[in-house]
Amino acid sequence: MSDETEPTPKPTRRVDARSLRGLAHPLRVQILELLTLDGPANATGLAERLGESTGTVSWHLRHLAEHGFIEEDAERGTRRERWWRRAAVVNELNTADFRDDPAARGAFNVYLHELVQQLSNRVITYVNEDWDDAWREAGTIADWLDLRLTPDQLRALNAELAAVVARHTPGPDAGAGPDALPVVVQLQSFPRKERSSKERGSTERGGTKRGPA
Repeated sequence: MSDETEPTPKPTRRVDARSLRGLAHPLRVQILELLTLDGPANATGLAERLGESTGTVSWHLRHLAEHGFIEEDAERGTRRERWWRRAAVVNELNTADFRDDPAARGAFNVYLHELVQQLSNRVITYVNEDWDDAWREAGTIADWLDLRLTPDQLRALNAELAAVVARHTPGPDAGAGPDALPVVVQLQSFPRKERSSKERGSTERGGTKRGPA
């Protein structure tokens, strides 16, 4: 028998329209990103990193806290400076909840745009940084373009990939090796509209047919 116990899963909440409107601001999305990746921080430190005033960042921090995305870290804070951390909850956002809600659709589009921008910025930062050969060879930026799947098959693919990542995710008490660094795994999987032969151009009419790269 093993003395190891399964880590207690974090509580989950489904993001509603009101909470989404509380998050859907470019600066708030950036603040939540920094607290998620780098841990607790105060308004002064966040303001320096974001190039904003401390007062502006403090206002957005209180707004995020009001909607349950972050919480005060009382153990680190002082009377003069409050510290904040991401709330210990998994936020589930279901796009179907906002598809037919005109009042929430704008907030959803703002959040989705900022999320995609974050994903892109992470990759750009990695590419522009200096890494030794071991990390360069271990990392990857890849895509697979030759899949043809049904919606059910795409959901199954995403579930299998998530399960693989979960197997490599250590519990809170698991020790990491001396050479370990935080690793970000990004997955974007989505359908692509097919183009008709007229849109793509026909080889018989002067179009170009390209083979494997």
